[in-house]
Amino acid sequence: MMRVVSVARTAAGRRLAERLPYPVEVGEASAAIRHAWREVDAIIVFLAVGATVRLIAPHLRSKQSDPAVIAVDESGETVVVIVGGHHGGNQLATEVAALLGASPVITTATDRRKLPALDAIPGFVAEGDYRGVAMRMLESERPLLQSPLGWPVPHAERFGDGPSKVIVTDELADTGREGVCVLRPPSLVAGVGCSSDATPEEVEAAVATALRRAGLSRKSLALIATIDRRAEHPAIMALALPIRAFHPDSLAIVQVPNPSQVVADAVGTPSVSEAAALRAAEGGPLLLAKQTFQKVTVAIARRPPSGHLAVVGIGPGAPEERTFRAAIAIRNAQAIVGFSGYLDLVGDLITPAQVVQAFPIGAEIDRVAHAVALTRAGYRVALVSSGDAGVYALAALVFEHLHTTGTEIDVEVVPGVTAALSGAARLGAPLGHDHVAISLSDLLTPWELIKERVALAAKGDFVITFYNPRSAQRSWQLGEVLDILAAHRPPATPVGTIRNIGRPDERVSVSTLGEFNPESVDMHTTVIVGSSRTRQYGNHLYTPRGYLL
Repeated sequence: MMRVVSVARTAAGRRLAERLPYPVEVGEASAAIRHAWREVDAIIVFLAVGATVRLIAPHLRSKQSDPAVIAVDESGETVVVIVGGHHGGNQLATEVAALLGASPVITTATDRRKLPALDAIPGFVAEGDYRGVAMRMLESERPLLQSPLGWPVPHAERFGDGPSKVIVTDELADTGREGVCVLRPPSLVAGVGCSSDATPEEVEAAVATALRRAGLSRKSLALIATIDRRAEHPAIMALALPIRAFHPDSLAIVQVPNPSQVVADAVGTPSVSEAAALRAAEGGPLLLAKQTFQKVTVAIARRPPSGHLAVVGIGPGAPEERTFRAAIAIRNAQAIVGFSGYLDLVGDLITPAQVVQAFPIGAEIDRVAHAVALTRAGYRVALVSSGDAGVYALAALVFEHLHTTGTEIDVEVVPGVTAALSGAARLGAPLGHDHVAISLSDLLTPWELIKERVALAAKGDFVITFYNPRSAQRSWQLGEVLDILAAHRPPATPVGTIRNIGRPDERVSVSTLGEFNPESVDMHTTVIVGSSRTRQYGNHLYTPRGYLL
């Protein structure tokens, strides 16, 4: 998660800063920047570029350690990347510009030429002469790609026969050679056991020594594995890496080269570090057997390339209405798949270092199959849906595909704000009591079944949200549904419609069941029909639960 702070010195800057989802430091800008410099990953300064440069100049040390800095002019019209473009600055500037309705100014050569920056490929850490290799790529050279461990690198078409090289390895390598970039994959697992009184310094030193003995890079260490009783040990948590903890019973069944009866008597398993490393490596080999230090044991395993599929709901479309978790999933993806219209809505999150595959509307099965294939090839993939991915969207199809084909991959569903919720929020609170959602599309559901469900919902006095209410090819269904509702609800029943939720041309209207015109609705509209309890208050609808009755 990127740690970001905004620095505003004036009232105009503060008003802009408060429109962003980041804490705001107000007052004397130089003190705020000095305080934040070593604590955050990026600083947004609401001042002119010249003033920003003068403020940050005393603090600049290196590209690897300095936070990204972007400047936003006090009119909110331009967002300029000052430093750290490939370390989150370019992407942050694009996001901030989208939130403020401003224009991002990005000057890094690779981004301007739409070439992947080697130090900005998600999932890898770049070392060596990555700047020099990138410059050669700008001059149309195609470096030789060597990935002996099998970790896939996005944009394979950008690589060729050298003479520069990009080497994907977790082994210590000579990173000082001109024309050689080393990419560190997240391939290593450290199994760690420690006594209760071990300190963070002792654990960190033990892990560093073990990696050095094995000839492996600390920058490829992606995971710490341990016994469950040590999962929240301060010394292990201080390593600042994800932790997988295992019950002694699951560790005891792992065959290890150095079992210990003493350890078995103490914690219920003959091995902690070796067994935990092997369990977390998911079939990968043990590279370094148990190393014993005064209060710590460490073993190192290598996990195979492993893909991950995030099925991401992006909400109604506007940047401010997508969840933070959705933005992170898209930023961290190596490949992004989706309907072209949805990909346009998250363009501020996408960089040239990511592979983007756009599909036309209606190609849902192809989208899912392609995303799963990329995941199986070892990529981190984001499959993008509007609204919530699990509501009339792709998440169910993903699991159906996996179930039908017997495919096993690492998959998560990242929730978004579905149309029923975002539309209801525009209207007020029509979903304040029991409610249902029904799609009127009969492409995959028989129309007679849809009518039966509408009748049951109407009889049950539910508030009803209608998805896919009307299209050019399905122009009559909504009218038939209104006739069904009219048999159960009076003409004064409130009806709300929301078209293009979260888009610049959003339109919200309130009517009644008797006055509602179905021809005012299309596929971009969500329709919410109230229950007998739904009330209109001004231009708002709400359905009380009964607190004041």
